[in-house]
Amino acid sequence: MQKLSMKWDLDTLFSGGSDSQSLHKYVEQTEEELANLESLVELYTPPKNTEQTGPLLEVVAHIQEVMKRLSEFGAFVSCLSAQNVEDKKAGQWQSKRTEMGARFDNALTAFDQKLVQVDESIFKTMIQQPELKELSFVLNEKREHAKDLLELRQESLINDLSVDGYHGWGQMYDALVGKMTIEYDGEELSVGQAANKLSASDREVRTEVFHKLQSAWDQQSDLFSETLNHLSGFRLQMYKRRGWNHVLKEPLDYNRMTETTLNSMWETISDYKSKYKNYLNKKAEMLELEKLSFYDVEAPVGESEQTMSYQEGAEFIVEQFRKFSPKMAEFAEMAFEKQWIEAEDRSGKRPGGFCTSFPDSEETRIFMTYSGTPSNVATLAHELGHAYHQHVMNDMEVMNQGYAMNVAETASTFAEMIVADAAVKEAKNDEEKLTLLEDKVQRSVAFFMNIHARFLFETRFYEERKSGTVSAERLKQLMRDAQREAYMDSLDEYDPTFWASKLHFHITDVPFYNFPYTFGYLFSMGIYARALEAGESFEDKYIALLRDTGRMNVEDLAKKHLEVDIEQKEFWQNALELCVADLEEFMEVAEKL
Repeated sequence: MQKLSMKWDLDTLFSGGSDSQSLHKYVEQTEEELANLESLVELYTPPKNTEQTGPLLEVVAHIQEVMKRLSEFGAFVSCLSAQNVEDKKAGQWQSKRTEMGARFDNALTAFDQKLVQVDESIFKTMIQQPELKELSFVLNEKREHAKDLLELRQESLINDLSVDGYHGWGQMYDALVGKMTIEYDGEELSVGQAANKLSASDREVRTEVFHKLQSAWDQQSDLFSETLNHLSGFRLQMYKRRGWNHVLKEPLDYNRMTETTLNSMWETISDYKSKYKNYLNKKAEMLELEKLSFYDVEAPVGESEQTMSYQEGAEFIVEQFRKFSPKMAEFAEMAFEKQWIEAEDRSGKRPGGFCTSFPDSEETRIFMTYSGTPSNVATLAHELGHAYHQHVMNDMEVMNQGYAMNVAETASTFAEMIVADAAVKEAKNDEEKLTLLEDKVQRSVAFFMNIHARFLFETRFYEERKSGTVSAERLKQLMRDAQREAYMDSLDEYDPTFWASKLHFHITDVPFYNFPYTFGYLFSMGIYARALEAGESFEDKYIALLRDTGRMNVEDLAKKHLEVDIEQKEFWQNALELCVADLEEFMEVAEKL
């Protein structure tokens, strides 16, 4: 592989960054397309017979064109904001994208409500016609969702008010976080750079950075409690007006899954948690502590502090992907060489990592901060899994590319698992194997305990928010209690400001931006088990599964491609057994050393 750059190339998309003239022109053209769509939807009349498909096809074609262009625009703006939190023009573009998104949502709402007016038998016949059959699942889903909404004028008003009354609070959170810095060892670090030090081997470093982060989040807690309360308050008022009594209705619908599946997953995890409590106690013993603190959970154990340069990490990922899927390896190699990845460790970047898609250009971009740890290599593989998922769907109808977060996390976690498992198998000695196994077990702890704490916190917070705003102090207590329960009281010190520091609580896309991660992690275990059995012959089956993620609910997806019922605990038990195997191997190696 050629010598790689750790900076991404955005100029191949729109040259000139936030001052890009090509971006300006693209947005103007998108506005024209949006105006055309608004006119078409306004003129559209629900058909009285199955022969009147022409107008419907025209509206659907325009919806897909605008959807594609708005996604392209939004993805580029998110990249600009992430690479430089001081880019004020990127913030202006973000506001523009939000306004256009509200207009698009209004047009979609109007169209969906006209679909409801179509006679049931006529609609079912129409969507089975050759021109619409590929989109039958999505069109039927849109029609069914529209039945749960208010009348058009009220839904349009919600969309319009959400620009400043809802999305604005999410943007305010981003702006506040972007200005935060942590002073450490004579340097000013972004919160993302500081958070990376929480996995340092030196406990004094972890302790100092953790408490400095706590202090920084605590100083801003009143502001962050405002963003969280107003975001949730907006949602709850919207639910109330629509007659939705269950706060999980929106995230479950969004993730195309049933509450039975969700409950079955969490119940099974709870059945297995005691094994992970044993691991946390063992880790405390290895670190010569009575109990771990929150900032010790991700601390390395053993003597081996294995690191990989970015070049080495990239080559290792490509090599391991090739064993399961030559097509995925070729894609990853292309992404590295075309500079689709921003990995440089520098100040001024947004914390965290993400993968975003450019459906018009048929490209993706990955954002992270790489410092060479095994966790960084796993994160890089994770984001490449997201990118590959989009890549195999590029030739599909845009509406069918709208897969939900839970199955998105499946593709990413599958890619991550390939690399993490290979690293363990290729360990040079027991010390290195222990480090790599521990990194895998840490991820299970994150999905089964950290994510569960987020779910418990958010569920309880929303219940309290129904009665009025929740103070910053109460939010800290709710978070501490949720963490204590999720970690089975295994820790000595928790992270009460986690609700402020975790971006996912302040995202406006969808609430409960937590359980889909755990779903994706365990669902990918089932896929990984099949891949291990089948080897390279699994590649085409895997691609077929990914291509169906935007046009099926997850229960049907599992039945079709894995022949399992994920509403039953048996599937989750089998997945958890694979995770526990790593834990048991870790405990065995730890006893030897």
